[in-house]
Amino acid sequence: MRKPHRRGGTMAMEKSSSKYRTQFWYVAMASFLLWLVLLYLFSSSAKTVHNHERLFRQENVIDLPVENVPQNHESDEAPVVVSEDISVDNSSLPVSVDISPDDQMSEDKKVVTDLVEELEKERVENEKNRVDSVITIGRSSRARRGHREPRKARSSGRLEADKKRVRQKDDDDRNVENSDENHQALDKEPNFFEPKKDVEPKKAQVDDNDDGFESKRGKELPNDLSSDDVEDDNTSEPEPKTQRKFSSNNNTTSEAKNRVISKRNQPKRVGKVMLRPRETRSNDPCKGKYVYMHEVPALFNEELLKNCWTLSRWTDMCELTSNFGLGPRLPNMEGVSGWYATNQFTLEVIFHNRMKQYKCLTKDSSLASAVYVPYYPGLDLMRFLWGPFPFMRDAAALDLMKWLRESPEWKRMDGRDHFMVAGRTTWDFMRTPENESDWGNRLMILPEVRNMTMLLIESSPWNYHGFAVPYPTYFHPSTYAEIIQWQMRMRRINRRYLFSFVGAPRPNLGDSIRTEIMDQCKASRRKCKLLECVSGSQKCYKPDQIMKFFLSSTFCLQPPGDSYTRRSTFDSILAGCIPVFFHPGSAYAQYIWHLPKDIAKYSVFIPEKNVKEGKVSIENVLSRIPRTKIFAMREQVIRLIPRLMYFNPSSKSEDTGRFEDAFDVAVEGVLERVEGLRKRIEEGKEEIFDFPEQYSWKYNVFGNVERHEWDPYFDRP
Repeated sequence: MRKPHRRGGTMAMEKSSSKYRTQFWYVAMASFLLWLVLLYLFSSSAKTVHNHERLFRQENVIDLPVENVPQNHESDEAPVVVSEDISVDNSSLPVSVDISPDDQMSEDKKVVTDLVEELEKERVENEKNRVDSVITIGRSSRARRGHREPRKARSSGRLEADKKRVRQKDDDDRNVENSDENHQALDKEPNFFEPKKDVEPKKAQVDDNDDGFESKRGKELPNDLSSDDVEDDNTSEPEPKTQRKFSSNNNTTSEAKNRVISKRNQPKRVGKVMLRPRETRSNDPCKGKYVYMHEVPALFNEELLKNCWTLSRWTDMCELTSNFGLGPRLPNMEGVSGWYATNQFTLEVIFHNRMKQYKCLTKDSSLASAVYVPYYPGLDLMRFLWGPFPFMRDAAALDLMKWLRESPEWKRMDGRDHFMVAGRTTWDFMRTPENESDWGNRLMILPEVRNMTMLLIESSPWNYHGFAVPYPTYFHPSTYAEIIQWQMRMRRINRRYLFSFVGAPRPNLGDSIRTEIMDQCKASRRKCKLLECVSGSQKCYKPDQIMKFFLSSTFCLQPPGDSYTRRSTFDSILAGCIPVFFHPGSAYAQYIWHLPKDIAKYSVFIPEKNVKEGKVSIENVLSRIPRTKIFAMREQVIRLIPRLMYFNPSSKSEDTGRFEDAFDVAVEGVLERVEGLRKRIEEGKEEIFDFPEQYSWKYNVFGNVERHEWDPYFDRP
């Protein structure tokens, strides 16, 4: 076969291009070598300047660290800090330019050491004189006021008498008893969530004789100096706050004065951390309902949407996160508008935008009964779920927890009034640390998140802090009229089939009953409609096709799939179809805030074990239900529609009238839970939850952890 002919001009251009590339690399290599030489010269010059840098700067102020001061007191005595306001004249320090830098530094160090010893001796003498003057002034001040101490106190020694005589008070007639305990209680702000630490009594810091006082004069003076006693001594200025934490003994009188002044300026102490939000007027419609929304960094939400093309390899998440997370708009269905191609994983975006329109949202966190964290954990996880670096799945969550811990709102209840939303199941956030290569991340097991209330589309029955909220459906009305119109349409529609099933088999799951359900549906061809979601079928991904199936059926089968719950449950209820459950974890133990307690009013329950063993016929069970009861159950389902869907975030609360959507119900549930936790903390409960965590599902559903017929469904292996 002939090779294609190449023209001479092309060959010349390629040779010229190769020549230019070679020259470019020569220039690049020479530039790199020149950069290395300059970097070496710069490092050498910087080192030389550092070695010749003088010990004393132009300000001629010596800043002596604590460890450089000789310790001439007992081992339990606080370290000595030399005041920073001591200036030294340049003329007193030898300077030589003829000796090497190392010799110069050694000589300077020796001079500084000698100077420190002299200053220490002078400071000790001055301190002794000032302490004696304070005691003398305190005695004379008490004598002028005609105050007399008890005979027993005077006989215990001069120091003990002075310590009991000197009191902190604002007027002359105030008499304080048990001052040691009072001041001890004021030394530290109490923290309700931290264990109390034993504080050494002040009496243990001072001996009962003069010799003991002289040997421990570096200790603090007793806190019970009166304001008059201290204000008579004007020999020193208050010590900076940063030095008080080292318990410095450079000026005992100044330290005592600072303690008195600081306590005067402190706000009124409370017995424990403020747990309750600030009170508002009695007729405030938002009283007890205020929610504060954290302004988290944009990388936790907004930047995820800006980089939506990185969220999934197979799905266009940019399109699905549009319209406030509702997705692309769909044509009207059954003559009603408000339909969108909503993806189930965009719940956290929808919830965030709904929160922005919440009528009781406040910017004052002191008013808030709960705090919302607008993080998108599901979208954040989606970026790295199939990637080669599992540790990246936890990076943003760990950074957010650090950010939250540093916020003042977190410290009020240690995060127990915070809540967050995830548009995925809880199992996507339950990876254990020892299995880094497993599915998902470990958000749900982080200590901070375990203090919060976590809202997910499916929760774990065995966790305290996880609560399920409905999957987003395709219908997001904006007005009251759209809701009423759709409900009326569901009441009048003609349903041809007794029951239907939309889904795929799960042959890899040994305990799945989907195969048995599909076999029974095929056997009841005239009464059951089946949409099998096999590979290559597109009907299961088209909202209009799915809704047509549910609109034509009286009952809709909702068996578990990869997990307990299904989005199909809420799509079927939206279509007015009565759900049939086979496991209590598919709805009853999940959506406790959104579904009625009386499960028989809106659903049918058939134990999955009976279906698996072939002991029950689904057609026979459903056919025996009276027609009047079917009408009542369908009416209950239709009334549930508003509270199981999410209104359009662009709508206003007054547009939807008296209806509450899934967002409103979830926020109300969070507020009630936080209030319950707050009461238990105020009551001093050592354990906020008084039941084992594995029985969380039972406590949430029934309010107790007694034996129940559903226990076999939730027994953990």
